Amino acid sequence: MSTIAAPALSVLDLVPVHTGQTTAQAVAASLDLAGHADRLGFRRYWFAEHHNMPAVASTTPPVLIAAAASRTSRIRVGSGGVMLPNHAPLVVAEQFAALEAIAPGRIDLGLGRAPGSDPVITQLLRMSGTSSDVERFPQHVRDIRSLMSAEGATVQFSSGGTYDVHATPAAAGTPEVWLLGSSDYSAQLAASLGLPYVFANHFSGEGLERALDVYRTGFQPSETLDAPRTFLTVNVVAAPTAEEAEERSLPNQRMMARLRTNRPLVAMESVEQSRAAGDFDTMAQSVMASARSKWFVGTGETVAAELSAFAARWEVDEVMLSPIAGGYDGEPVDAAPGRIQTLELVSAALAA
Repeated sequence: MSTIAAPALSVLDLVPVHTGQTTAQAVAASLDLAGHADRLGFRRYWFAEHHNMPAVASTTPPVLIAAAASRTSRIRVGSGGVMLPNHAPLVVAEQFAALEAIAPGRIDLGLGRAPGSDPVITQLLRMSGTSSDVERFPQHVRDIRSLMSAEGATVQFSSGGTYDVHATPAAAGTPEVWLLGSSDYSAQLAASLGLPYVFANHFSGEGLERALDVYRTGFQPSETLDAPRTFLTVNVVAAPTAEEAEERSLPNQRMMARLRTNRPLVAMESVEQSRAAGDFDTMAQSVMASARSKWFVGTGETVAAELSAFAARWEVDEVMLSPIAGGYDGEPVDAAPGRIQTLELVSAALAA
C-alpha cells in the first residue's frame, strides 16, 4: 500500500437496471448497497437524477434518499444531484427540508444545472414553465437556501408589500448544499457563493484541473464555509482478481459506447451478454477504451492504492465511488454482489 493518507470514501448511485431485472428489484439492490455502505463506514451516499433511460432507475433522488435514510443510521444521504432546472425551487426546498426532518444532520442537497435527459423529457419536466430558465440557476440556488432556513424567504411584490415563505414550518436544521458540475460554470458559482463543490469526474474526467483551479482560486468565504471544500467522483470496479474486475467493467463500457455514439439504449447487459455480443465498430471501441482508461479497475489493493494517489494528486480528502461492477448471469436480481464486493474490497484495503 502507498504511504499516502487514505481518503474518506462515499458512494454515487444511478440505480442500474439489468436485463431481466424489474425496477423494484433494482431499487432493492441499491437500498441494500446503501446499508452496506453505512456499515462499512462510508461518509455519504448520493443518488443521481436521470430520466427515461432503460438502464437507470434514479429518476427521483428525494424518494430514494428517504428510503435510504430509513434503512441507515449513520451515513449522510443525498442527491448527486437534483437537476434544478427541472424543478420549481420551492418544491426542491420543501422536499429536502422534509428529508432533513426525517434524518436530521444527515442530508446533502447536491444541485446540478444539466437536464439529466434528452430534449423531449426535458420539455415534459418543464411543462409548468416555472423553472425552465437555466440562466436563473444562481438565483434559484439562493432561493432554495433561504427557503430551507429557519428564517425562510421573503417575496417582494412589485406593487409593494412582502410575503413570507417557509419550506417547512419550524426548521431545526438545514441540508448541506453542494454545487455539482462538469465545467467551469458551477465551479465559478460555487466559489462566488462560498459553497462546497463537486466536479463530476466520473462522467468524462475532461476539464478537472481547470474546474478545481477556478473554484479554489475564486473562492469567497461565506457564513457556512470559510475555505474551499471539494471531492471528486470516480468509476470503480474491484474484485478478488484483476481479470474478474475487467469482466465486470465490460457492461458499463458498452453502455457508455451506446450513449456516446447515439446507439439505442438498453438495460444493462450481464457480463456474459457483453462477451457474447461481439465487438462494436471502431468509433465505439475507441469510446470504450477512452472510458476504461479513466476508471479504477482491479483488485481491492491496486484500486485503493490508485485512489489514494488520485486523492493526493488533486488534494482532496474524500473520493466518491460510482461502483459500476456489472453482474453475472445467475446472481441475485434484488442485490448487487459485484457492487457490494467493490465497496468491501476497497474499504478494507484502505483500512489495512
